[in-house]
Amino acid sequence: MVEALATPAPAAAPRAANATLTDWVAVAAGSLGALLATLDISITNSALPQIQGQIGASGTEGTWISTGYLMSEIVMIPLAAWLTRVFGLRRFLMGTAIMFTVFSMYCGLSTSLMAMVVGRIGQGFAGGAMIPTAQTIIRTRLPAHQMSVGMAVFGLTVLLGPLMGPVVGGWLTENASWRWCFFVNVPVSVALVALLWSGLKPEKSDLEQFIKADWTGILGLALGLSTLTVVLEEGQRERWFDSTLIIGLSLLSALGFFLVALGQFTARKPIVRLGLLRNPRYASVIFIVSTVGAAIYGISYLLPQFLGNIAGYNAQQAGSIMLLSGLPAFLLMPVLPKLLQSADSRWLVSLGLVMFAASCFMDVNLTSDSVGHDFYASQLVRGFAQILAMMPLNSASMAAVATHEAGDAAGLYNMARNLGGSIGLALMGVLIDRRQSYHDAMIRESLTANSTLGQDHMAAQTQGFLAQTGDQALAQLKAIAQLSASVARQASVMTFNECFYLLGIALVVCIPLALLLQKPAASPVR
Repeated sequence: MVEALATPAPAAAPRAANATLTDWVAVAAGSLGALLATLDISITNSALPQIQGQIGASGTEGTWISTGYLMSEIVMIPLAAWLTRVFGLRRFLMGTAIMFTVFSMYCGLSTSLMAMVVGRIGQGFAGGAMIPTAQTIIRTRLPAHQMSVGMAVFGLTVLLGPLMGPVVGGWLTENASWRWCFFVNVPVSVALVALLWSGLKPEKSDLEQFIKADWTGILGLALGLSTLTVVLEEGQRERWFDSTLIIGLSLLSALGFFLVALGQFTARKPIVRLGLLRNPRYASVIFIVSTVGAAIYGISYLLPQFLGNIAGYNAQQAGSIMLLSGLPAFLLMPVLPKLLQSADSRWLVSLGLVMFAASCFMDVNLTSDSVGHDFYASQLVRGFAQILAMMPLNSASMAAVATHEAGDAAGLYNMARNLGGSIGLALMGVLIDRRQSYHDAMIRESLTANSTLGQDHMAAQTQGFLAQTGDQALAQLKAIAQLSASVARQASVMTFNECFYLLGIALVVCIPLALLLQKPAASPVR
């Protein structure tokens, strides 16, 4: 009995050792690569008019400069985990970083639309590898008690990249040349290669995995995602299924996804682990991140359109308003890792979704007189919301799967975010086109020749133009043209309000799913 009482209690399991300097170098390399890839998604947006003018592309053709990048990036993202296993992480990432540099220089030197699109496709393919592998590095190189720091760094780069892209691109275009939107990648890529060389250990290639790969799924993935991206990007401009091009691409996309599904049953190791979606916690993450991705990309389209077309802002002025939502990231940076480590992911994501939806509802009462300062409050709230929603989602996606599934989970997670963004942009395009036409028609129907208010307005405008021109007929024509422009402007404002409202509703729908998320396991206390 005495011996039993004297037996010491088992010691608590020691906390895992802190990450080494080499581990943090690897994390820095992964985050820098992700920043480079996400920045280049939108860096050409501000420079498109200048690029199109110098390479001889029309406005419609110029959209392929962005579409080509997105199309190839979204194909590469889910392939990254497999290619990492085939070539080894360091060799694969260094190869894609060099490839990204070469294609960036090729874009900067391009003199034709075809050359530019080829360069952007190559850029997107290389950049798509850098986003999910950054998450994989963090998941495999950092101990549990430091995981939140790494995920915070990764999440900030992914959020800030698309926001900084138009601002950086606009500044370079106005102060140097649009070609520097691509040449600026060269020194950054050199630094990235150096970090990868020193931070990652060399690994042996496994060419057997290349030979025995799920080639049915790989073919289907490349075919399905690339054609789906083009359908979503070009569908509205081509009038959807009135176009034989869209019908053909849709059929190819359906065939591609059929091959991916076939690979789930025939391949020993499918290229996309759709079986991960049987995990309700991980499936909840995927659905939420798709919706949040649609909201982020949708607002990144709506806000510059409103500021440019309604408020009359140039690209650089609109970019400064967009960048306001990045300010909370810097304010929260000192406390974010601790917050992610100590707070429950479910409540953080729920709060983020509530704030994100609220920021959308704050923009549903816009008028034709609204300008940049009317978006200050909503942009700041949106910035806090994106941090609180996206950061825990990054961690929750990794916490929901085993360590050996991290690469596949990261690829599916990032693919879902980008695909959600493409779907969001497509839906915004359809909604704007349809609702603007509807509101324009309704306002015109309400304007009749018997309206006293309308008659007084037209008379006043005609007198004003008559004083300028001295020609009664010309003055009446100018008054009618101004009224028509005013109707179109009001219809556009009403449509923008509806778009923000629907994005808010979509985010509210996701709030119950946040309760299914799993908080990353806390590390044992020392």
